[in-house]
Amino acid sequence: MSIRDRLSGNEAIATAMRQINPDVFAMFPITPSTEIPQYYAQYVADGLVDTEFICVESEHSAMSACIGAEAAGCRAVTATSSAGLSYMNEMLYVAASSRLPLVLAVSNRALTGPININHDYSDSMAERDSGFIQIYAENNQEAYDNYLQAHRIAETKDVRLPVMICEDGFITSHALENIELESDEDVKAFVGEYKPENYLLKSENPLAVGPYGVSGYYMEARVAQAEAMKNAKRAILEVAKDFEEKFGRKYGFFEEYKMEDAEIAIVLMGSSAGTAKACVDELRKENIKAGLIKVRVFRPFPGEELAKALENCKAVAVLDKSEGFSANGGPLFAETASAMINMDKRPKMVDIVYGLGGRDFTVDSARRVFNRLLNIVKTGDIGPVYSHMGQRDLRKEVQ
Repeated sequence: MSIRDRLSGNEAIATAMRQINPDVFAMFPITPSTEIPQYYAQYVADGLVDTEFICVESEHSAMSACIGAEAAGCRAVTATSSAGLSYMNEMLYVAASSRLPLVLAVSNRALTGPININHDYSDSMAERDSGFIQIYAENNQEAYDNYLQAHRIAETKDVRLPVMICEDGFITSHALENIELESDEDVKAFVGEYKPENYLLKSENPLAVGPYGVSGYYMEARVAQAEAMKNAKRAILEVAKDFEEKFGRKYGFFEEYKMEDAEIAIVLMGSSAGTAKACVDELRKENIKAGLIKVRVFRPFPGEELAKALENCKAVAVLDKSEGFSANGGPLFAETASAMINMDKRPKMVDIVYGLGGRDFTVDSARRVFNRLLNIVKTGDIGPVYSHMGQRDLRKEVQ
């Protein structure tokens, strides 16, 4: 039976970690994720977990320690943000290519420079091709629920890939919300014990982890890793179905909000979805057929499914809370547009980069995006495919 409580996103994730009781937590603090290891350190001090809690000298070392622990057959976790995630960069690729199913909690924060401690997705988007599964939350409930599902997904036999559970820094990580927690016993039963098939301390079959990949083997290893990411799509849905049956909350690759007859739609991620939903509700009262898709799973990217969900729209705006510096739009737009390219029927599509470094996104902001889509439908003129919203300068905004 669910337990009502009021927690921040960081405490919700730390609570999920406590209930799972991993073997190793390697930590190095960085705002705004620091509270996660702080809460967990208290659980360790109070004897609520059996976890080996390791304080290391850097984020690179934190990921390295998790890699060593997972290679030895342990369930390992850590948490980070922003430049800390970037400092892990080399080891993220090692963890993924070594097929080690550790779980990394990320409180998303803008990357330097200039230095900024507020929210956008520039940190995790910079690591989108590292081989980590990436799952994003709109609110504290989703942050908790996503974490409960993460280890099951990562440890699926034909997946065995690390998972990044992302929440919006400060917006989600520090804000208090009423959420439903599950009992410790139910969580343990749902997640189960970690039973690695092969690991360094298994004497029956000595093996190497992270070997040198000569040209005769490197590509085969990469292809196997790519196939595992494809398999993750099935695993994510299977775990979500089991989660819904046990706890009653439904998850998929993305959430469709009033998309049944939508003619114009926004595609976006994270906490901004709540704001945009309020705008959709207002527009619906005005008999405007607006809808929204909130992407939850970015890796593996649900391209075929997303294209199907958008095919009947006349115009779509993809909102990127990360600048791709491609001169052609952000990463969410690139993925969404490529998914649509071979569709016989597809909407006109634009990309809007917004909210960088914590810049506000309001209901009025969402309305301006929808107004642009209405104009595209009316005139057929797309205008600039790639633009920004919310910046202060002398240029006239497209919206």
